[in-house]
Amino acid sequence: MRSVANAVAFVTGGASGIGLGIARALAERGARIAVADVRPDHLEQAQEVAAAEGWRDRFLALPLDVTDRVAFAGALAQAERHLGPLRILVNNAGVGIAGPVAEATFPDWDWGVGVNLGGVVNGIVAGLPLIRAHGRGGHIVNTASLGALMPARPTRGIYATTKSAVIALSEHLRLDLEASAIGVSVLLPGPTRTNIGDSGRTRPAHLREGSRFVELEAGSTAPQPFPDNLPWLDPLEAGRMTVDAILGDRLYIVTHPQYLEAVRTRHAAIEHAIIEAQKASNHG
Repeated sequence: MRSVANAVAFVTGGASGIGLGIARALAERGARIAVADVRPDHLEQAQEVAAAEGWRDRFLALPLDVTDRVAFAGALAQAERHLGPLRILVNNAGVGIAGPVAEATFPDWDWGVGVNLGGVVNGIVAGLPLIRAHGRGGHIVNTASLGALMPARPTRGIYATTKSAVIALSEHLRLDLEASAIGVSVLLPGPTRTNIGDSGRTRPAHLREGSRFVELEAGSTAPQPFPDNLPWLDPLEAGRMTVDAILGDRLYIVTHPQYLEAVRTRHAAIEHAIIEAQKASNHG
């Protein structure tokens, strides 16, 4: 896309944190914004931000649980009715589920996978046909995490699993769409000021029963997927990086280059295993 001015964007998890940062950055460039979020209080706050920053007349707030496929399709349809044809889809909604993966139960997996991966899948299945139907091109952004590319860390097993899957999904979706006018990016944020540590409040009651993670989620903050105490990024800056990547049609959006060595450490271990396998094969 050469410009996002007047383009309709739909952002899940868009009423706070990185999602709101992306919405604000798109609004700065003149886009028309629908934000969907599971928390009514955050939707109210987002409306206040839109009014204060002068883009309330091109803004729509929609309640949405991204695991509800029927509701997702309905929210997209409502956004198009109010704002126009969908051009930009940002699958950002996620939960910071934390706990030892060896102790995880089905409710823990169902919640983490259902939101962090299933929500992205639902957005693509429901939203991509809309972007295609209008023939104007567009862009899809899926939010993963830079933490998914780092060495394993305690309590992050389900979270990292889902975010790793979002990276692979985005890479393959971009490949499938490379001959079209629809771009794909995957956002890989590092430490950013968000409410993800409070996401346990959104876990449905039926996915609390039998969970061994609920006590961790009940705290005011959850363990973060980053090992160092770096300065935390303003979500608006992450949003501006995302808009720049949309305009530049870039696949990977990395907010924190400081983690290069951590990523290299993990990849080096994989490369070492491959080299050792080559040696064993040659001697066989």
